[in-house]
This record gives sequence, C-alpha cells and structure tokens, in this order.
Amino acid sequence: MKFGYSKSKLVNSKIQQIVQNKFVRNVAIVATGTAGAQAITMAFAPFITRIYGPEAFGLLGIFMALAMMISPIVALTYPIAIVLPKEDHDAKGLVWLSLYIAFIMSALIAILLFFWGEWFLTLLGSQSILPYAMLLPLSMFFAAILQIAEQWLIRKKHFKITAKVAVYKSLIVGSLQTGIGLIKPIGGVLIIVATIGSALQAFMLFNGAKKANLKETAELENSSQSKTINTNKNLKQLANTHRDFPIFRAPQVFINAISISLPVLMLASFFGPATAGFYSIAMSVLGLPATLLGKSVNDVFYQKITEVCHKNENLNPLLFKATLTLALISVIPFSVIILFGPWLFSTVFGQNWEVAGEYAQYLSLWLYVSLVARPAIAAIPAMQLQKFLLIYEIFSVCARVAALIIGFQIFNNDIGVVALFSFINALIYGFLIVLVIQESSKIKNHKYSL
Repeated sequence: MKFGYSKSKLVNSKIQQIVQNKFVRNVAIVATGTAGAQAITMAFAPFITRIYGPEAFGLLGIFMALAMMISPIVALTYPIAIVLPKEDHDAKGLVWLSLYIAFIMSALIAILLFFWGEWFLTLLGSQSILPYAMLLPLSMFFAAILQIAEQWLIRKKHFKITAKVAVYKSLIVGSLQTGIGLIKPIGGVLIIVATIGSALQAFMLFNGAKKANLKETAELENSSQSKTINTNKNLKQLANTHRDFPIFRAPQVFINAISISLPVLMLASFFGPATAGFYSIAMSVLGLPATLLGKSVNDVFYQKITEVCHKNENLNPLLFKATLTLALISVIPFSVIILFGPWLFSTVFGQNWEVAGEYAQYLSLWLYVSLVARPAIAAIPAMQLQKFLLIYEIFSVCARVAALIIGFQIFNNDIGVVALFSFINALIYGFLIVLVIQESSKIKNHKYSL
C-alpha cells in the first residue's frame, strides 16, 4: 500500500515539475493562443469556402504566393537576429535597422511594380491579380513589421501578447471575409482583407507591447533625436556583426519561399486558378497542426536554445527531445487527414472541395516532416549554420523544381504533381533534421559569440 502511495506521489511530483517548467508553460501559452486563432479560422471556414469558391481562393493563393516569395527578404532577415544579442541595446538597434531596410525595400518594390508590374506578373503567369499588384509591397512591409514585433516579444518572453493578438486577428479577418463576401464574393475581397489583417496584427503587437510597459518599445516610439543618432551610430556595426543573415539566411529564405510558392503558381498556370484554390485550402487546413504545434515550439525553443548557446551548454539533448516530441505528437492529426481527407473536406467545406481533400492526403507527409523539422530550423541561427542552410536550400529548391516538372511530364495531372512534390519535400526536410542534430553533437564545446 505504501509502495503504491509512493509511486502515485512520484508521478504527481513529475507532473507538477512539468507543469511548473517555464519552457513547457511558455509553449502552452503560445499553443493556447494559436489554437484559439485556428479554432476561429476553422469556425469561419465552412461559410467562407461556400461563399467564395475555388477560383476566388485561387486568386488569393496566387497573391499570397507572390507576397511570400519576397516578404521574407524585405528586411534581409535581420528581424530573426533580434533574439540573439546578449544586450538589449543591440537588439534595439536591430529593430531600427530592420525597419529602415524594410521601408526602403518595400518602396523599391512598389516602384518596380508600378512601371513593370504587368510584364512581371505575365511572365509568372499571374496576370489575374494585376488589379491588386500594388497591394504586394504593402503586404510585404506589414509582414516585415509583424516579424520585427514578434521577434522582440519572443526576446522579452512576452508570449501572452503574441497569443492574444493571434486570436484577435483571426476573429477580425474571419468576420470581414464573411461579411463583405455576402455582398461581393470575389477573390479581390480575400486579398484586401488578408493585407488588412497583416497590418492590424502588426499594430496590435506593438500596441500590446506598449501596454505591457516594455521600456524598450516605449523608447523606440518616443526616443529623442539625440538618442536616435546614438542608435544609428551602431547600425553599421550591428549590420556587420550579423551579416550572415543577409549574406546566407536571406538568400536561403528567398529560395525556400520560391520553392514553396512554385506549386501554387505552376498549378494555376498548368490547370487554372481553381486548382490553385484547391491547393491553397489544403495547405491552409494542414497548416493548422503545423501552426499550432510548430510555431508554438519554434517561438519558445528559439529563445531557449539561444540561452543554452550563451551558456556554452550542450544543446544536442534539447534539440533531440524537441524533435522527438513533435514527431510523436503530430502523428495523430496528419494520420486523420491521410485516412479521411476527401470525406472531411467535402463535409466541412462543401462538395466542391473534395479534390482539396485528395491533395491534403498526399501533402500530409510533407507537412508532417516539415513540422518535425521546426526545432532544427530554429536552432540554425544560434548554431551559426547560416551558410550550411543556404547550400542546403539551393540543393532542395533544385529538387523541388525538378519534382514539379517531372511530375507534370510523367503524370500530366494535378494529383500526380502534388503527390511527387510532397514526397520529395518530405525527404528534403528529413535530411535537414538528421544533419542539424548530427552537427549539434559535434559543436557542443563551441564558444558562441552572439
């Protein structure tokens, strides 16, 4: 009897330790907010998909694919470095540097689209979104501001703000898409609302940081001219210190974004906007578990692994545990999609979306492995493996493009192209996981200087 009591007490003690663990609590906070946001999105989805239809979502998919191709490099990926410096004043300088670069790059893109937008979109087979072309630089700039705000809040461990804003943004966007769609159900409405959603999310994050009395954010918004000048004196030095981001990470992110956006653009070009709509909805639904689990762990893990590197501790066990945990947890949601994809999609979104469910069955393999790779990807900046990631990305984009072209030549149908593309992507992310974990065991005694 005493043995059973001791065993029960030990189990309760272990559970209490897990619950009280800061890392677990932070993951739970982000996951709760993300889950709430995704639940709201899914609640609106059955109405929105019936209001707009595949072609409208195809236009949104093309717009988002183009925006996603360029958005990551608008600030040359300097926002990702905001979490890394030991001193807050250096992180603050990176915020300013990122803002300046994002504004200049967005303005340049706007000028290019104004004069040569029609030629560029026609070249990519995306002329259907020409009326909304000038929204692209706006969307990119808001995305950069959003990333800057998120990285600052991650650095300061204010995960509750990010979680709350995610919920508010989903509620606002879903309401606008549904309400306006009842009056004018066209793809342009989805594009405009998506742009507004990014702007509102960025504003709410900065506003939330201000209300939380974050001293650094308040100084950035209300700093005097002399303080701005002093900050600017360090911008060149900061840019040089973290030059591996624009040199290696920015091209890597750009290449990765191109390879991920290519299916939407190529499917639209080969089979029409409706096919792009099926693919976009399938990826959106599969992105629910990926966003819920992946982003939650990624945001907290990135900050945690940076601390481990600052202390020169062995990061291999932490990386391996996070990867294995995600692999076990995420099996269930993706298995459900693989088994019941077409039925689920036609039941939830309407009979017109059954094809999207077929896409989802094949895409689940890719999204599952990419989710498991989140800890490895988050560890790369702290491990200073930006150059390795660029080389890896060049190799992977060649494989992805080859998969799309070969799939089209062999199968000459959308399902075959999607299936082959998904399989190749799963192999690519699996390869990345193995390489990063192996590398983390080799550099356990490396002295980091972030």
